[in-house]
Amino acid sequence: MDAEEVNERPWEGRPSDGRSVCVAGLGVSGRAAARVLAARGDRVTIVDARDGEEQRGHAAELEALGVTVRLGDGESLPADAGLVVTSPGWRPDAPLLAAAAAAGVEIIGEVELAWRLRPEGAAPWLAITGTDGKTTVVRMLACMLTAAGHKALAVGNVGTPIVEAVSRPYDVLAVELSSYQLHWSSSLAPYAATVLNVAPDHLDWHGSMDAYVGAKAKIFTPGCVAVYNADDDTSSALAERAGGVSRRIGFTLRVPRAGELGVVEELLVDRAFTDDPASQAAELAALGDVRPFAPHNVANALAAAGLARAFGVPPEAVREGLRAFVPDPHRIQHVADVAGVSYVNDSKATQPHAAAASLAAYDSVVWIAGGLLKGLDVDDLVRSCAGRLRGAVLMGRDRHRIAEALARHAPDVPVVDVPDTDTGAMDRVVAHASGLARPGDTVLLAPVGASFDMFANYPARGDAFIAAVERLSRDAR
Repeated sequence: MDAEEVNERPWEGRPSDGRSVCVAGLGVSGRAAARVLAARGDRVTIVDARDGEEQRGHAAELEALGVTVRLGDGESLPADAGLVVTSPGWRPDAPLLAAAAAAGVEIIGEVELAWRLRPEGAAPWLAITGTDGKTTVVRMLACMLTAAGHKALAVGNVGTPIVEAVSRPYDVLAVELSSYQLHWSSSLAPYAATVLNVAPDHLDWHGSMDAYVGAKAKIFTPGCVAVYNADDDTSSALAERAGGVSRRIGFTLRVPRAGELGVVEELLVDRAFTDDPASQAAELAALGDVRPFAPHNVANALAAAGLARAFGVPPEAVREGLRAFVPDPHRIQHVADVAGVSYVNDSKATQPHAAAASLAAYDSVVWIAGGLLKGLDVDDLVRSCAGRLRGAVLMGRDRHRIAEALARHAPDVPVVDVPDTDTGAMDRVVAHASGLARPGDTVLLAPVGASFDMFANYPARGDAFIAAVERLSRDAR
C-alpha cells in the first residue's frame, strides 16, 4: 500500500514560525519537542521543577540550540507563551497547565505536535492504545510491517520520539499511545487504530474511569480502520460508538466470525481481510509462533495482525514478523527452571488487569506480589485466580491489602509476609516462594503494584528477581 495514498487527510493548527512556545517537562519527549520547534524558528522556553546535574546537562545542550531553559520552577507560565506543549506525565491540574487553560493558551502534547508538523506525504500511522500490551503490540506490528518490505518504525510511547520520527522517510509508523498522550491530542487521524483492552488504571491522573475511557476513545477517528478486542466489552463498545470509521474489525481468542481475526485449533486466522470473509479464512500463523506464549499474548499478536492486515500486509509477513519478534524483558519472561519449578518474571504487571492475564497463563502458581496499588482494588483479581494459587509471597507497602483479599477469597492458600525493604529482600522473597513450590508449579512475579516503594522502577524489580533466581539456581546445583 502506498503511503501517499493513505495519508491524504487535511490537518490544521501547525504552530507558526516565531511563535512563543512553552514546553513543560525536560524528559525525552519534552527535549525532542524543544529541539524540533527551535529548528523551525519558534521561540521556545522549556521548564522543569527539577534542578539537578542531569537537568543542567540537558539544559546546556538545548541552550546551545537557542532554547531558553528554566529549571527549579515548573509552575509559572512564561508571560508570552502562545502554546504549551506538555510532557505526558504532567497532570491537567498542574499549576502551569491550569494557568495556561485559564489564560486561553492552547495545551497539546508531543504526539499532537508531531501530527501537526508532519510534512507533505508523511507516513501514515497505525496506532495502539490499551491498558495492557501496548509495547508488545507495537513491536510485533513493526516486525510484521518490516517483514512485508515496508520501512517502518515503532514510536510514540517507545523508542524514537514521534515528533522527530515524522519528518523521516518511513513508509508507515507503528505508534504506541498512552491515555495521557491521547488526552492532549485533538486532531490525530491514524489510518488504523486499536484499543487492546480497558481496565481501571491511572485514575489519579484522569480523575475518573469515564475520563480514562474517554481518552482511549479518541484513538478511533473518522476514516480509520477500528480494530477492537471482541473479548473486551469496553474496547468493543468504543469501536461501536466511534463515528465515521471506515471499517470495524474484531479480534478474539475464540473461533472468529466474518469480520474478525481469531483462533482455530492451533492457528491464528483472518476472516476479515479475505476476498470472501463469509466463507474464507486466511492462515496467519501458528500458536507456537507467539512468544512468549500466553493467552493474552495471543490476543496481542492478533491485534498487531489486524492492524498489519488493514495496511495490506500479506499473511506470510504476519507469520515472519511474529517469528522475528524479540519480547521485551520483564513481560512473562521465563528466567529458569529449578528443581522442576519454573520461575517467571512479569514485573511489568503493575496493576490488576495485567496481573490477572499473567496468572491465567499458568495452572499452579506461587504468586509473588506487592508494591504500590495506587488505590486499585484487588478483590476481583484474587477471586478470579484463587483456584490457581499454590501459595503467595507478599512484599512492598500495600502487601497487607493483597493479604486481606487472599484471606477473603482464598483462605486456604498459604501466605508469607516479607516486610523487608533492603537490597536482600528479593532473595528472601524468592527463597520463601521456592519453599512453597512443588515440581510442576510456576513461581510468578506478577506484582500487581508499582515498584517505587522498593525499587527505582519495574525493570529494577525484575532484575532483582532474576538475580535472586540465578543465585537460587546456583545453590541448587
